[in-house]
Order: sequence, then structure tokens, then C-alpha cells
Amino acid sequence: MAVFKQTHFYYDINKIIQKVEDILYEENGENISKPTYFIGDDEFKNYANTKIESLKESQKQLCFKIISLAQKASGSKPSKKYLDESRILIESFGNEDFKIFSQELFKFIIGLKEKTKFYTSNYNGGVHTYGKVEFLNPLNVETVKGLVWMNSKFHDNKTIITISSLAERCFKKIPEKGPSSASLGNACLYTLYASKGLDGIAQLSKLKLKIKQNTTQDLIEKYIIEAANKLGVSSMEVEDLAVDDFKISDNKFETYFEDIKAVIELTGIGKSIIKWYAKDGKEHKNVPQSIIDTFSIKLKKLKDRQKQIDQTTSVQKERFDRMLRSNRVISLKYLYEKYINHGLISFVINKLIFKFSNEKESKLAIFINRKWIDIHYKELEVLDFNNVELWHPATSSTQEVKEWRQFLMDSEIQQPFKQAYREIYILTDAEIKTKIYSNRMASHILKQHQYVTLAKGRNWKAKLIGSWDGGDQDTAQLNLPEFKIKVEFWVNSLNVENQWNSTGIWNYVTTDQIRFLNSETNELIDLINVPTIAFSEAMRDVDLFVGVASVGNDPTWNDSGGLLPYRDYWQSYAFGELSEVAKNRKEILQGLVPRLKIANVTHLSDKFLIVKGKIRTYKIHFGSTNILMEPNDQYLCIVADRGKQNDTENIFLPFEGDIGLSLIISKALLLANDDKIKDTTITSQINR
Repeated sequence: MAVFKQTHFYYDINKIIQKVEDILYEENGENISKPTYFIGDDEFKNYANTKIESLKESQKQLCFKIISLAQKASGSKPSKKYLDESRILIESFGNEDFKIFSQELFKFIIGLKEKTKFYTSNYNGGVHTYGKVEFLNPLNVETVKGLVWMNSKFHDNKTIITISSLAERCFKKIPEKGPSSASLGNACLYTLYASKGLDGIAQLSKLKLKIKQNTTQDLIEKYIIEAANKLGVSSMEVEDLAVDDFKISDNKFETYFEDIKAVIELTGIGKSIIKWYAKDGKEHKNVPQSIIDTFSIKLKKLKDRQKQIDQTTSVQKERFDRMLRSNRVISLKYLYEKYINHGLISFVINKLIFKFSNEKESKLAIFINRKWIDIHYKELEVLDFNNVELWHPATSSTQEVKEWRQFLMDSEIQQPFKQAYREIYILTDAEIKTKIYSNRMASHILKQHQYVTLAKGRNWKAKLIGSWDGGDQDTAQLNLPEFKIKVEFWVNSLNVENQWNSTGIWNYVTTDQIRFLNSETNELIDLINVPTIAFSEAMRDVDLFVGVASVGNDPTWNDSGGLLPYRDYWQSYAFGELSEVAKNRKEILQGLVPRLKIANVTHLSDKFLIVKGKIRTYKIHFGSTNILMEPNDQYLCIVADRGKQNDTENIFLPFEGDIGLSLIISKALLLANDDKIKDTTITSQINR
């Protein structure tokens, strides 16, 4: 059991001790460097100090000086003097040797697990013991932070990827505490921003989509904007410029291991395979043993490249999805230079629909296998057009949207995200009357942690609220800078039956108004004056929060007790009126059901997919995916098995990403053959 020490006090005392030792060492006139090690009591200290001891003597002496300088890292970013001093030391140590040394330390931290340490303290005459989850000792954090800053002089791919991975690890949340090490993570963000070239900015763009903390999002955005300003371009343009093409051509990357050719072939967003070909062109079923034996380092680099390609296609898909919020218009020349002729991005935008326009007309076309195809299946000549934008269905007529949806269905074209089938939100009469706010998404009960995670994932600034002063409500915010609009979504605590966790965070929140404000003047905007895309995208996000985080989606919530005063809400949501997402699913299923092997026992009603099984008939709700059984509308609880193979993998869906739609189809396939179900938790309900 560790002896309790106040962290800040202990940190300050050690700083004083270090300064005193430096002075004494200088006065003794020693010609060698004062031995300087990592001093924070954690697993990392033992590993790092062993690494220092393994250095040859000349480098060890320089390492002491480097560590001593690193211990002086303070503030949000390094001074020029600090970087100049570190550069001299690193060059004496050896640039490559320093990279290897520091990156081995970083990789150890990336793989480091949090641990619960126990402390004791004396209070009111008694000894108290408590556990505390820790990642890195604060005394080591500052030193590692200094080493991270020192790496800003390097811009090779390995350094950039390592720093990015370290940042992601540092912002990984420790339950009931927050980021593992925010200060070290921030140092990584600075280093990525400060590194030469655009590879660091590319990693910041990736981290912007992966890290959910509001302050971190702001810092990343700040660095991206600063990088854009230096180049005299917009933040979106600098993110375009920063995307690595990984030397991909025709959706493939090729390299040779002597006379054996290795090909990374892109098969989907976030998916690729490596194929191996002999000199005569014959494909090997597996990695040739000669490659494993002789080229282990190069093989690892190839697999690392494959991993980076998969991560980048996933990130770029998310980025293009977010572009639908911006109504961004680019030139035809820009489209070809930055997207079509870019090996990786051209793969990501395949099967997306773009709008081409000039002074006289506009046309829509889908990008398929490097050709532009219009709604009539004819190739469109795009050279006559000046401007291009990613098509948003909210800008088209209902008929045009239906035609493109039918085009995708008939051609069995799966888009990487919802575009043609994107939910569209039009101003209602009720919203025209309320004028400055919408109550369309009000009065729902959400699981707070799930809602906040979703909101942050969609770039909303949202926070957890709890049972403390001022913790009874929050206003989530979304910035839409292209429209100079700020969106607000109000939520309130659901204070009932002491529903909070061990840290006082409310388990549930209730939803309230949605408002739109001018981001420059902070004045409320009449809903009728909110641009169509801005309104539709904001409402779509909130509908997503409700559609996923509502307790009405939880098949076990009612049976496990739920909240007694709110049982009616669960029933009304689980089997009630359809949201736009649910209406969208219904429309898709109208086209998909006739293609399914269970089509003869399945049909659609107003709110349900009806499945006639061998034992009973089932009604699957398009929104919540919850199930009722005829003849008495008895509730059937089926909890999805996340570890089970997806039953819908071989079924065509016109876009990726709607788990609810896949769940409805999966349940329908299961229940159509209810006489073959073996799970007793299901059969006991069916046969009741």
C-alpha cells in the first residue's frame, strides 16, 4: 500500500530538490552530467530508467541533460529557447537514436493500462484508505511532455503516427475521472501542429473525429485554422491537402518483395486486403513463408500501411458526411485535383452524388468507377460546369429525391453513408407558430451518458449534468460556421427516485427546446429564416440522439424496473408514432422486403414490419425495433447479441451505418422461422 502524498505538494517539493541538486552539482565542478532519471512512482519509471541505463556512456550523459531539460516543460507550448536548446542536445545525441529512444518510451505509454492504487491519509484522528485510478504519475507526465515537444522537429511518418497514437491514448477517458492525461495529450496536439508539412494536420483531422472532449475539440480546431491561415486557405482546404494518398492507384497499392508482388486492395470503407502474387502472376493463398522469414520488418511496415489506409478511409468518410452540413461549393478544377485524382479520396467519394452547376443550369450525377452517371443511367459530361457541391437531398424536390433513391435500390448501389436516403426535416406549422424555437424533439427521456457521447460524436458541445448546484440543466451547442449559426438543444435532469450514479451524474435527462442563434450577434433567429440545410442537419442530429439514447429503445428497460412514473413514456415511444428516421426505414423496407427470402410471410403496416412465423405473428416497430406478438400485443423482449455474426451481411442495403435497420431485418429473419429458435429466453416468451 502506497503512502499518501498530496500530488501538487509532492511535485513542488521534487522541483525544489532538483534545483538544489543542480546547484550543488555545479559547485562541485563535476565534468559529467548530473544523473537525471524519471522520478514519478509508476510502471513507466522503471521501464524508462532501464532504457536510460542501457545507453552507451556518452549517450547516457547527453540523455541526462535531455531529461533534465524535459523536466522543465511547462505551459501550453514550448518556448523558442526551449526548442533551440533541445535541438542542440538531440543532434549531439543523434537524431535517429533520439527518435528511437523517445518513441520506445511513447509506445510503452500507449500500451500502458490504468491501475487502481491505494492510499492512506490521517483525518480526524483516524486512518482512511481509498483507491484511485492512475495512468501516469504527474511527475513523469511533465517530463514526457517535454520529450513530446522535442519531437516537433521531426516530420517522418513513424514519428507523426506515434505522436498521434499517444494523443489518442492520453485522451482515452478513465471512468469517473476524465482523460487519462490531458496535458500530455495537448502536448501531442501541439507537436502534430508544429511538425513540418501536412502529415501532422492530417492526424489532427483524424483526432478531431475521434476525441470527444469539448476543450480538446476546440484546441484541435484552433490548430487546424492556424495551419490554414499560414497557407492562406480555408480549414476545409487544409484538411483536403493533408490527406495522404498512400500512393494508391485504381484502389490499390503495389510493392515488391524481390520477385513477389504484394497488393493492398481497398474493398470498402475501413476495409482492405493484402494479396500476394508470384512472378508468373499466380496468387498465393497466404503470405509466402519466404516473406515471413526474410522480410519481417518490411512486412510489418506493409501491414502498418494497410492499417493507416483503413483508418484514413473511415475518417474521410466521416468528414464527407459532415460536409453535408456546410453547403460547400468548390470549382470543377478543385474537384479533380483534390478528390478525383487523389488515390484514396476518389475511393471514398465513389457512389456519392454531386451537384454540378454553371450560370445556366445544374445537374446531379453519381460518381461510379471514375464516371459521372445521371439519373437516366447516362454518362454526364461535366466539363461544361464551373461549380460543384456534395448534393444534399433537402435542396431537391421530393420527386427528385425519390428517383435517386429508386436508382440506388434498382442498381443495388450502397453509399458509404446516408446521402440519398438522408432524413429531411422541413419546418412544420407548429414551428412556424412557436417562431423562435422547436418543440419537435421535446419531452423524451434519454440515457444521459449515451446521449452526451452521441452528441460529442456529432461535434456538439455537450456535458454531463448531476446532482450539484447548477447541475439541473444543460444547453448543448453546435456551431455551423458556414451559415454563421449556433444551434442550441436544451436538456434537463430527470430527478426521480435518486437516479444518479456514484459520482452524482444523473442517469437520465429529459429533452426540451431547439433554438438557432446568429453566432456573431448571439441573437435568436426565426425558424422560418434558418437555411434549409442548417435546419435539417441540426434536427437530424437531435433526432439521432433521441432515436438512439431514448429509454424507449431499450427492450429490457421496462422489464428491469425502469422508472415507475414513466412507464407510459416507454410504451408510447417503443410502439408510438414514427420519427423521420423510422419513416426512412419504412421506405427502405418497402423496397427491400420483396427481395428477402421471407417476403411471402412479411408485409408492412403503418408503424410495423409484420412477420408471420410458424408459431405466432410478430410486429417489429420501425423506430425502436421493439416487438409485439399477436393476437394480444404481448411484448417480446429480444436483446441483440453483439458477438453474433450479422445476419444481414449478404443483404443489400443502400447505405452503411443504420444499426436499427439491420436489427429489424435480423429480427424478421429470426422470427419467420420461430419454430427453429433454440434460445430459451425467447421461446419461453413465444410459447407463454
